[in-house]
Amino acid sequence: VTIGIEIHVQLKTATKMFSGAPCTYGRKANTAVNEIDLGEPGAMPCVNREAVKLAVEACTALHLTIDPVVKFDRKNYYYSDLPKGFQITQQFHPIGRNGYVMIDTPNGKKKIRINRIHMEEDTAKQYHLASVNETLLDYNRAGTPLIEIVSEPDMTTGQEAEAYVEALRQTLYYVGVSDVKMEEGSMRCDVNVSIKPKGSSVLGTKNEIKNLNSISNIGKAVDYEVERQKKVLESGGEV
Repeated sequence: VTIGIEIHVQLKTATKMFSGAPCTYGRKANTAVNEIDLGEPGAMPCVNREAVKLAVEACTALHLTIDPVVKFDRKNYYYSDLPKGFQITQQFHPIGRNGYVMIDTPNGKKKIRINRIHMEEDTAKQYHLASVNETLLDYNRAGTPLIEIVSEPDMTTGQEAEAYVEALRQTLYYVGVSDVKMEEGSMRCDVNVSIKPKGSSVLGTKNEIKNLNSISNIGKAVDYEVERQKKVLESGGEV
């Protein structure tokens, strides 16, 4: 079993990543937005200095090497929760590279490597109304400052995945980078799981489990996905 995890963490700032609109939770829909968040023509983003500071603090706490260049890119895709038609992110110059976190396992301490941390903006929030086949959009979250923490595929069990996320959560909370409230979406996890033959150096086909919002659900999701993939492969199928 091979497991890698991508984690989105909302930074604890008063205003958004590229605009002066406030960062809020639970406020009436579409009341914490401005022209930049909505992607209005001619609106010019300006980077949030405090968000960069918090991202550097996160990198330092997790032993990453800081990139001296702060550079952003446009990740182009069209989706209804992305008003500009692209996301402002750090594709080529992440704020930090090559860090690690130590976790406790039944066999002792284990180092889980972190490939990169990059800054980006969050999307709007979608509310799917199945009864009327409609989707509502709340842009209060659009533009909220995020860091994305990308691990190396160093975990092999659901228990290790839980321990890794918990170690990150404790560290980021302690240094004041984020409130890491998973139940409110300020820390969200995407878990990649694959299985390869014993002794093989070639990784299996990975499946991504999106937006897990609690530590216990991470372990349960990994264990379920491992068993599911085992049954598929042992019956002669393909993942």
